Amino acid sequence: MESIKLLTMKKRDLLFLTCIFLLSGVSYAAPKNTHWDNTKGCSAYLFVYFTGNGAGEEAIRFAVSRDGYNYRALNGNRPILDPVSISSAGGVRDPHILRCEDGKTFYMVATDMQVAKNGWGPNYAMVLLKSEDLVHWSSSIVDIPATFPEFQGVNRVWAPQTIYDPRAGKYMIYWSMRFGEGADVIYYAYANREFTALETSPKVLFESPAGKSCIDGDIIPKDGKYHLFFKTEGDGNGIKKAVADAVTGPYVLYDRYLHQTDEAVEGSAVFRLIGSDSYILMYDLYMSGKYQFTRSRDLTEFEVVDQQVSMNFKPRHGTVLPITRKELDRLTDEWSQPEDWGLISAENPAVKRNNIVIDDIRDTVLLPVRPDTDLTRFSPEFTAFPGTKVSLKRGDFTKGPVVCRLQRKGHTVKTYRVTAQTAENPVLDGYFADPEILYAESTGKFYLYPTSDGFTGWSGTYFKTFSSPDLVHWTDEGVILDLKKDVSWASRNAWAPAIIEKKTDTGYRYYYYFTAAQKIGVATAEHPTGPFTDSGQPLVAGFPEGVTGGQQIDPDVFCDPVSGENYLYWGNGYLAVARLNPDMVSLETGTTRVITPEDGTFREGVYVFSRNGRYYFLWSEDDTRSENYRVRYGVSDSPFGPIRIPENNLILSKDPGQGIFGTGHNSVLQIPGTDEWYIVYHRFTRPKGITMGDAAGFHREVCIDRMEFDADGYIKPVKPTLKGIDPVIFEK
Repeated sequence: MESIKLLTMKKRDLLFLTCIFLLSGVSYAAPKNTHWDNTKGCSAYLFVYFTGNGAGEEAIRFAVSRDGYNYRALNGNRPILDPVSISSAGGVRDPHILRCEDGKTFYMVATDMQVAKNGWGPNYAMVLLKSEDLVHWSSSIVDIPATFPEFQGVNRVWAPQTIYDPRAGKYMIYWSMRFGEGADVIYYAYANREFTALETSPKVLFESPAGKSCIDGDIIPKDGKYHLFFKTEGDGNGIKKAVADAVTGPYVLYDRYLHQTDEAVEGSAVFRLIGSDSYILMYDLYMSGKYQFTRSRDLTEFEVVDQQVSMNFKPRHGTVLPITRKELDRLTDEWSQPEDWGLISAENPAVKRNNIVIDDIRDTVLLPVRPDTDLTRFSPEFTAFPGTKVSLKRGDFTKGPVVCRLQRKGHTVKTYRVTAQTAENPVLDGYFADPEILYAESTGKFYLYPTSDGFTGWSGTYFKTFSSPDLVHWTDEGVILDLKKDVSWASRNAWAPAIIEKKTDTGYRYYYYFTAAQKIGVATAEHPTGPFTDSGQPLVAGFPEGVTGGQQIDPDVFCDPVSGENYLYWGNGYLAVARLNPDMVSLETGTTRVITPEDGTFREGVYVFSRNGRYYFLWSEDDTRSENYRVRYGVSDSPFGPIRIPENNLILSKDPGQGIFGTGHNSVLQIPGTDEWYIVYHRFTRPKGITMGDAAGFHREVCIDRMEFDADGYIKPVKPTLKGIDPVIFEK
């Protein structure tokens, strides 16, 4: 057995402890179906992970968190153990960490494999590690075919994990294994008392009923049951689980995917939040280099909580362990770096957390806060690198910046000047895009209908709406249309809705046009917040005549105040229009036209309105992933065009001085009975968006600013703002 900073115990001490253990009458086996509560006495979290397939990335790294959501890497995101000295391949992957039943010993296991050097060729071993302080680790290598002759044909030994089996009174290691070109199957065996080897031959723990591969097993006990989460392969790829009464099975498949994304996922891990009945299921979105966190109370229904999560590193396939304050201090004393221990965030719910600007160069902090926040006695509730003392409980931010001091043992005091100011933009919490806005006569309220954003590759599958009495204070009204539940003809890419209110003899009716799977559908409801019922088929499913490229997306609906006729507009790469039939759910045959502006700037996101007899066409130029995404416009004398291009028709674009980028895909609101106008649009999340590359294009935020016209009726350029607008009080 090889030792890394190994703390040895003298033989006489070991003999003495063994005698005490035997005389106490305590059995090695714990009572059935009981486990050490690994959150008891804990106040922080340790994230164990590796970072990728490149040189030096296949090594164990540590990060810590105080809340289970915001993690900061230790040791500058460098390995905490040398992978060459603990493995046969020179690299380790998929680390799993466990607190033992004694509450003070830790086991860690990992895949013995180095893709950077050997590719995805065969691997045969796993690494077992043991520690009593999380800092000093002893290690050993278990080569499966070398140890067990009956497993000579094995060519994969992947993603080991450890759990205590109370019936056997032993620690069980389980992992996926493959023979030849067969399916990967999850096996288990018991570790010896020293946790240096396997003392039993591997047995099958779980295999796919369909005969396909299953890998990356993760078992968590709950309510006397064992929940085995795993990744399916070759039969639809994603996270499923199986449940058993005993840790060794038999496991019964719960045949339903539990991951909440359309992206490829692997390496799921579940941990319980400290002081809570909630669990986090996290998994590796390995194609896009990020993690997704979901939360559940029953380990069956999961909600995405990515908006609460932050990391200053990009992990691959890891696990999280609750730890005590002493353990946290020990880890940070050993591996924290001077540059690590700045401020992380502010937890006061009045603060718009996504938009906090922490400048560690100038030592300043800008806290954007919600409307109506009392800044005379305001407490930001700062979080900092674990183990750091923050001195700023409350201050009067109306008089200018307030000083915040950070102290950490062995370091000089670090000081920030903190500014807090009201910021209406963004108007919604979280990531949303492509906003459609409606004033509803039926309720006297305003409604926003955005794309649900924050999903890699624009892979959201549901739509929400938000209501407001004044365009500043918004209420989440929940999901109004879920493609997977409510739409039979499409289940992906829920994008860019549009809505119109129609008064009928019996009340009001709402027609909701939306994009799904690059087609346009329509759903109806009797209230602005639904429930909406899909028509059962797409309204637009193919290219207009003469068009061969682009997408059928981004609908806009417009009622001509002159004729009373209704029109549907759509297109990406082209702009099409057709008249709607009186039923509002079908297009009038023979009325479809292509009216793409001739200046070559049209990309997508058309919005049409009229003012003083003139028709205005607004659209987005460039790509939504580009910082130069922006809004142009044209005018016409008819809803059918042609569209004339005014001079200086760029009306909304980035403002680097304010850190505002990617401003586009808008709608427009006229306050009824007035000449007061507002433009509603999305931008990159601020301040992080400009640093995110293409990912900024699906981490967008909704903003509202005033829009004005000159004396000739042309739209004045709009300056995007952080402050936003004042409340609009409108009474019918």
